[in-house]
Amino acid sequence: MHHAAPFIRAVPVVATLALVAGCSDGPPADPIDPVAGSFALGAEDAARIRAHAISAGLLPMPPAPPIRPGLVQLGQALLFDPVLSGNHDISCMTCHHPSLATADGRALAIGQGATGLGATRVHPDEEFIPRNAPPMFNLRMADTLFWDGRLHDGGPKGVVTPAGNQLPASFSRVFEFGPISALGLFPVTSREEMRAFDGNELAEIDDHSPKIIWRALMRRLGRIPQYVDMFEAAYPGTPFQSMNFGHASNAMAAFMVSEFAFDDAPWDRFLRGDDNALTAEQLAGADRFTQLACSICHTGPTLSDGQFHNVALAQIGPGQGDGPLGDDDFGRGRITMDPADRYSFRTAPLRGVELTAPYGHAGQFASIADFIDHYSDSEAKLRSFAATHGPDLEPLLQGQILSHNLDAVLATRSPLIATLEFDREVAESLAAFLTALTDDRSRNLMHLHPGTVPSGLPVD
Repeated sequence: MHHAAPFIRAVPVVATLALVAGCSDGPPADPIDPVAGSFALGAEDAARIRAHAISAGLLPMPPAPPIRPGLVQLGQALLFDPVLSGNHDISCMTCHHPSLATADGRALAIGQGATGLGATRVHPDEEFIPRNAPPMFNLRMADTLFWDGRLHDGGPKGVVTPAGNQLPASFSRVFEFGPISALGLFPVTSREEMRAFDGNELAEIDDHSPKIIWRALMRRLGRIPQYVDMFEAAYPGTPFQSMNFGHASNAMAAFMVSEFAFDDAPWDRFLRGDDNALTAEQLAGADRFTQLACSICHTGPTLSDGQFHNVALAQIGPGQGDGPLGDDDFGRGRITMDPADRYSFRTAPLRGVELTAPYGHAGQFASIADFIDHYSDSEAKLRSFAATHGPDLEPLLQGQILSHNLDAVLATRSPLIATLEFDREVAESLAAFLTALTDDRSRNLMHLHPGTVPSGLPVD
């Protein structure tokens, strides 16, 4: 569950016209230079921009399906309850807190063994999770999860997970919501995130035995009478003793699908026909967003193609053990083992993105505009990152910016951004558009905080 960021995909202006022509029934707007300067739009432009956006695949968010309340209530309890962590010191929602728009407000998450929340969270050994914690908005729409896509919809194969053939078929039969139903299976198996290295019965289990970990967690839950009742209410007709941790993970998904479904952003209203839904700045940014072909990768209702791209980001933090010194993160290349996929990460969904800073797979950028600006002259921006953005990082991360992998990152950089240059004003305009992707209901989520959980443990 690691934090999403705005991978704004743009292309050189020469290529832009061809790309736009290929995605739209009409010609590009004229006269507008999408990569330099400012421009004004009249009321008659709204229909043109809407038609262009829809033809490029930018669609309104559909409403969430109805879900039985008992399943949602069980999922809420499980997500907020530290009972699922090895030492009862962290819940799933510690790093996806409702007060922080279901993220954690940090460049890199801090897992088990720490205290505090958000910016005040501190680990006694100054340890970080290698990647940024993503928000949970509209995950029901995602076919691919995690920054490297190791959990995804396999079509006829069903849900493909990091557990591979260790995922019991009995789990898959329980899943009701696609890949998100399996999401809760994996943070609980990670020592750094939730399971811990010692001090509890889960820590004693071999790292390559997830089925044993899941069974141990069900034994924990089965010792709490309220959970037994909640599971049986969520799955009528199925006794708790016949259930597995797939039932728990599916319930967590039910809560996320039900409560983090946001389909009434200004952008949704605009796409549905409201010419006045966007501000003038947002409308101008939307025009640029489509003209610069950002929608090639940021498409569909979530504004993500679910694919993987190398956009020349600096690597900060402990890394995933990759590279000659073990301090790098090869991203998608870790999964496919294809060198061409190194440093590629999932195109981040952009819904509610203004609420979920910082941005990037390792939280490299504090502002959306800075992230977008990185796409202009990206090689120079990558090479100067430590000097220009390093001071924005928290002190413990300022000394964890890799410098020895820059040539390797650029070797597999996406050709779509290799020669792209644009003015800072363009970045600001695109950032203004992205604020139109925020549903006002997502701005305050503390009503979803349960206050108490069945285990009786403190809730962050």
